[in-house]
This record gives sequence, structure tokens and C-alpha cells, in this order.
Amino acid sequence: MTLDLSSPMIEISGLAKRFDRTVVLAGLDAVIARGRVTALVGPNAAGKSTLLKCLLGLTRRDTGTIHINGAPLTADPAYRRAIGYMPQRAAFPENLTGEEAITLLREVRGPGAAIDFELIERFGLGLGRELRKRIHAMSGGTRQKLNAVAAYRFRPSLLILDEPSAGLDPIANGILKQKILDTTRHGATHLITSHVLSELEELADDVLFVVDGGVRFSGSLDTLRQATGQGRFERAVGALMAGAVS
Repeated sequence: MTLDLSSPMIEISGLAKRFDRTVVLAGLDAVIARGRVTALVGPNAAGKSTLLKCLLGLTRRDTGTIHINGAPLTADPAYRRAIGYMPQRAAFPENLTGEEAITLLREVRGPGAAIDFELIERFGLGLGRELRKRIHAMSGGTRQKLNAVAAYRFRPSLLILDEPSAGLDPIANGILKQKILDTTRHGATHLITSHVLSELEELADDVLFVVDGGVRFSGSLDTLRQATGQGRFERAVGALMAGAVS
């Protein structure tokens, strides 16, 4: 398959958001390349979560523009059909079984939606048995597996993953990381935030470093290493936090 990488998946210009007197995003500009994995990193309270919520339409921006896949974000939520979202903590209806939750997602998507069964299969029969449990009775790890299944279920072109490894055991985490790499090779775009920098180092092509509501660095992982003189991602991010790179 030939991928059209000529245009970005996400373009953000002058994005601003404040809550009361607190400025969270201060005219942020960013470009997320298509068909790559971008690590969204930065210190606590840098504006990362608010940025993700603005992309998803969960928080209304004050000013600025956002384009996803070439289309401007409007009040019409239809653009979300092309996005797979894996929040840090999934909020499925507690009284449903896992199977019922997946069925509900299919009904919301409507007829004709392509379905990806791979993660259910790769997470194994243990998840299959667990899917028949009510969500309130599931372990945190199983909820996170269900969270991943929901994100990839309809083969989205853009995946937004917020702390995707939280609660996963090493085997399940390895399966998810391979899914990220495999779908990226087939053209999907990933925007991932995580405090586990060693995992991001395995996955990321590009880095978007946000601090004080703006972007301090945007570029490839190799460019970041060269700019900071640090071979390890964790040390390179530390140099960004220390202000060693403008």
C-alpha cells in the first residue's frame, strides 16, 4: 500500500485555553505527521491532557484552529469516527459485560464499520472469559485490555493513547506495543502520552514536548538526541525540561 505522507494528520495553530484565570494552553502551534508515532511529553500541568481533550472535542478551545486529516474541527462530532481513543481510565458503563460494551460501540458506529478482531485474539482466551463479566467485576488490567480493544476496534486512521500501558501486565503490554508498531506500518498515525519514557523510546518516531501551554520542541527522536547530545530518550527529555534546548 502506498501512503500519502505529504500532508499532516493534525495541524494546530494558536490553540489557547484557560480555566478561570489559569492559562493552560497559550497559543500552541503543532504539526503531527501522518503515518508516524508521536510521543507527547512534558512536565505535569504542561497542558498535555487539555490538548488531547481539545483534539477529541471534549474541551472547547478558546481560540485557535485545529485540522485533523485536512478538515477543520467544528461542532460536528463526525470526525471522531476516524479516531481511536484510549484514555488512561476507561469509563464504560459498569453494569454492562465486556461483550455488551463492545456491541454497544458497534451500534454507535453504525453499519458498515470495519472491525478488527486481532487484539481480542492476541490478548487470549483469558480476556474472552473476562468479557462475559460485568465491567464492575473486572480487574484493572482487564479493563485496560478492553480499553485497547475499543480503541483499535474499528481500524481508525488516528489513535490517541493516554498512558496506554497503565495496569497492563508485561505480556499484554508487549502485545499492545506490537499492535502500535504494526498499525503504524500500515499507515495509522499515533499520538501517545506516557510517563514511561523507556516505552515511548521503543515506539516513537517524533517528539512533541509541551511546557507552560506551548511547544518547546517538535521534531524527530533522532533530531532531539542530536540537539541535546543525549543518546537516551529519558536524558534528552530531561535536557528539555532543564531548558537546554529552545
